[in-house]
Amino acid sequence: MTTRTGLSVDAPEGSSTLRYEREFEAPKEAVWRAHTDPTILARWVGPRRLTMIVKEYDVRDGGKWAFTHRDPDGTDFEFRGVFHSVTPDRIIQTFEFLGAPGHVDLESIEFEDLGGRTRLVGVATYLTPEARDSALQMGMEGGMTEGYERLDELLDEAAAGTTPS
Repeated sequence: MTTRTGLSVDAPEGSSTLRYEREFEAPKEAVWRAHTDPTILARWVGPRRLTMIVKEYDVRDGGKWAFTHRDPDGTDFEFRGVFHSVTPDRIIQTFEFLGAPGHVDLESIEFEDLGGRTRLVGVATYLTPEARDSALQMGMEGGMTEGYERLDELLDEAAAGTTPS
C-alpha cells in the first residue's frame, strides 16, 4: 500500500484566507488532468455519499464551471465559478456555493512536480473571516479530505491500468 500525505489546512484566526496542501503519489500531469477533465472530476470531488453532476466545465481563461452535488435523499447542492487563469502549473478561479449566495471566494490551486509525485497547494480568499469560517463549519475540510482520498484511488487505478486514464 502506498503511503499518503494527508490534507493539511491552515485557517489562521481572524483571517479571510484558507491555505491547504496535499501530496499525491502520481505525476503532475495525472493530477492536473483529474482537476481539468470533467469526466474524471465527477468521480472524485466531494464525499462518497454525494453524486456529482457536471453542468459546465470550460477550463480556460474566462471559462465558466458549474456542478451539483446530490445527496441520497435528492437534495441538491449547487456550485459555480469562473476560471480566471489556467496554466499547466496553476488554476485561478472563483468558487461560489449557491446555498450561500454572494459569498464568492477566489481560489488559486498550484501543481508542483516532485519527480513522479505531485504537491497541490491551494489558497482560498473569502470576502470576510466569517464567510471562510462558515465554509469550514459546513464541512468543507471533511469533503476535501474524502474527495482527495477518492482521487488517490482513481490515480492508483490509472497507474495500474485498471481504469481509463
